[in-house]
Parts: sequence; structure tokens; C-alpha cells
Amino acid sequence: MSEFPPCPNCKSPYTYPSDALLMCPECGHEWSPEEETATAVDNLCEEEQNASVVKDANGNVLQDGDSVTVIKDLPVKGAPKPVIKAGTKVKNIRLVDRDHNIDCKIDGFGSMALKSEFVKKA
Repeated sequence: MSEFPPCPNCKSPYTYPSDALLMCPECGHEWSPEEETATAVDNLCEEEQNASVVKDANGNVLQDGDSVTVIKDLPVKGAPKPVIKAGTKVKNIRLVDRDHNIDCKIDGFGSMALKSEFVKKA
């Protein structure tokens, strides 16, 4: 392995310097090390911004404390009722950084975790 960063195109670890540029022997890509660092920082910032934005099924941005409506029947294992019906209104949601990105309390069900793709902003 070399002390140079992997190729941004093919991720090959066999990069080498050529004057002021870095070269990839596998795909032939050449790039500036400074350009690669700046691009990596820009990509990281975009990923962090996208990760913190939660959108509903219609693309509306959700925030803590919003009210949402369930858009399809959702089966619930081990609950007193077998499904959460479409049209159920959920108040005062809390956004979390997990697969089911909404924590809430639903009347008749209690605490729940929902996916934002199955709700719309009320």
C-alpha cells in the first residue's frame, strides 16, 4: 500500500505521483491532491446536510413537534390492534437518526417508531 490516497474513480490503492498530480495505473485517472481533499470535504458537508433533513412522502421537510398523517395501513406486531389505519393523525413527532426516523405516541397504540415515507405533513 502507498501513502497516497486511493483513486477517486476506481478506488485503487496503487496511486503514484507524477509531477504535481497523482496517477492511477488501473484506470488512468489523474488528479491534483489538493482537488481531491477539497472534493472530499464538499461531499462530506453535503452528506451531513442530507442526513439531517427528514422529508415526508410528498417531499415536505419535517421538524420536531410537527403533526403528520399516516398515508397507508401499517401492520403492528404485538399491538392491541393489528394495524394503524391510513388517515391516523399523529401529533408532536420527534425526529431521530435511525431507520425508523420518527418517534411518536399514537392513541390506542402508545409509543411508536415510524418511517417518514409512510406519513405526510398535516
